[in-house]
Amino acid sequence: MIGTALLLPLMLAGQAALPSPPSSPTPPPPPPAVAEGLAKAPPGTRIGLLVVDADGRQIVAIRPDERFIPASNTKLFTTAAAFATLDVAAPDTSSGATVRLEGAERPTVILAGHGDARLSSAPDCRVDCLSTLATAVAERTRIVGDVVGDDTAFPDERWPQGMSWNNMDSVYGTGVSALTLDDNALPLTVVPTTPGSPLTVTGDGYFQIDNSATTGPAGSARTLTVERMPGSDRVHVSGSVPAKHAPIVVPLGIDDPAHHAAWRFAQLLRTAGVMVTGRIAVRHRPPAPAAMQGDGGPTAGATPLPVLARLTPLPLVEDLQRTNKMSQNLHGELLLRRLTASGSVADGHAVVAATLARAGVATPAFDFADGAGMSNYNRVTPRATVALLRWAMTQPWGAAWRATLPIAATDGTLTRRFVGTPLAGRLSAKTGTLNAANALSGYLTAASGRTLIFSAYANDMPGDASATAAIDAALVAVAAAN
Repeated sequence: MIGTALLLPLMLAGQAALPSPPSSPTPPPPPPAVAEGLAKAPPGTRIGLLVVDADGRQIVAIRPDERFIPASNTKLFTTAAAFATLDVAAPDTSSGATVRLEGAERPTVILAGHGDARLSSAPDCRVDCLSTLATAVAERTRIVGDVVGDDTAFPDERWPQGMSWNNMDSVYGTGVSALTLDDNALPLTVVPTTPGSPLTVTGDGYFQIDNSATTGPAGSARTLTVERMPGSDRVHVSGSVPAKHAPIVVPLGIDDPAHHAAWRFAQLLRTAGVMVTGRIAVRHRPPAPAAMQGDGGPTAGATPLPVLARLTPLPLVEDLQRTNKMSQNLHGELLLRRLTASGSVADGHAVVAATLARAGVATPAFDFADGAGMSNYNRVTPRATVALLRWAMTQPWGAAWRATLPIAATDGTLTRRFVGTPLAGRLSAKTGTLNAANALSGYLTAASGRTLIFSAYANDMPGDASATAAIDAALVAVAAAN
C-alpha cells in the first residue's frame, strides 16, 4: 500500500539542456485522488512518478530519482536517438536486403541483410518483398548451388544481456539479425477437429512438430501449450482445444534468422523456377571485443561487392511508428544497431548516451543493456525520462517523434486504456510491460488545457501482477486537478 507520506514531492533538479524552471515554493502534496489511484497497486509494489509542466515546474514527485526497470519505455530512448541522429524521413536506401551471385557455374546465392526490419515473404507483399530478389535471380539463371544468408552487416549479438531465456522461443524475444524476414517469427496454426481426436498443427516446415494435443468437447477449457527449447528445431504441442474453437495462430521466435531467411529464399527460388542444388548456409560476423567496437565492421572502407538486386524499404519514420505504437521489440533492437556504422550494441548505446547528454541526463540516471526493453538489466529514473521528454519538445523532430507514441483509447498499445476517461485521446505515451514491471511515460493534456510531461514506473509487483490500473487512475487524477 502506498502511504500519503510517500507522496511528498521532491524538488526537480535543473536540466542542463533547458532553462531552469522558475523558482516557486515546494508544491503541495498531490490530491488525495492520486494517492487513492496509486493505492490500487498490488501490495509491495514500488512506484516512481514524476509529473511536470512544460516549464519544468514539478507537480507530483514520488521516488523521482530511484532507478526502475523501464520495460518497453526503453524504446523512448532508442527512437529519440534515431530521430536526433538519423534522417528518418529520407528513402531508406542503405538498409534493404540484397542478392548477389558468386561463381559462374551453379553460382552460390548470397542473400544479405543490412538491418531492414520490414523484409517480407508474405504472398500479398507489395513493398520490400523477398520475392523481388527471387525474381531477379530467376531472370539471370535457372540453376544455383548453395543459398547463403549473410547477416555480417551487424555483429552476431542475437539476444541482449539480461533477457530471460524463456522469452527466446517467442516473438517478444526472437533472435536479432541484420538479415530479418517476416519479423523473425514463424507462425504455427492450431485447428481443433472432433472431440477426442488430435489437433491439426501446421507450420511452414522449418521446425519439426511433436503434436500430442487433442480436441476437447465443445465449450471445454483451452489448455494448449506450445514449447520450443532455445537451440532446438522441435516444437512440442500439448494440451487441449475445444471443438469448434477458431484456429489459433502461435508465432514462434527463431534462433538463427539468417538461416531461416536463406531457407525461405530457397523456397521462393524454386517457386520462381530456379533449381537449388546446394545447401542452406549462413555467414555471421563474430561479436567484437568491447575495445574493438566502433571500427565500422570488418568491411569498413572496402569496395562493396556488386549486387544483382537491392530492395529499398519505405522511409525509417514509417517503421518508427510501428516500433513505438505497437511496441515491436525486434524493430527496436535493430534500430539500436542502426544508430552506428559498426552495428554493435555497445556503439548503439554510446549514441543513446550522447543523445541523453544533450538532454542533460547522465549515468547513473540510466543504464541500458538493449534497445527495446526486454532486458532485466535496464534501469532508468523517472526524472531522466521526463528530462528526455521535455527536451524532445524543443527539438525540430520533437512533434514527429511524439506522433509515434500510442494515443490513449485510440491506437497502439493504449487502445484499451483510459477508455471513457477525460484522458481518452488526450494522452500520448509509451507503455511498458515486463516481469513485475509496468511503465507509462509521455504527455497528457490536463483539465486546464496545459500540457504535462510525466513518467510512471511500477516494479516488484508480487506474482507478476499488473499495476497499470493504479498508474492510469493516478494520471487521470493528476489531469483532473490541473
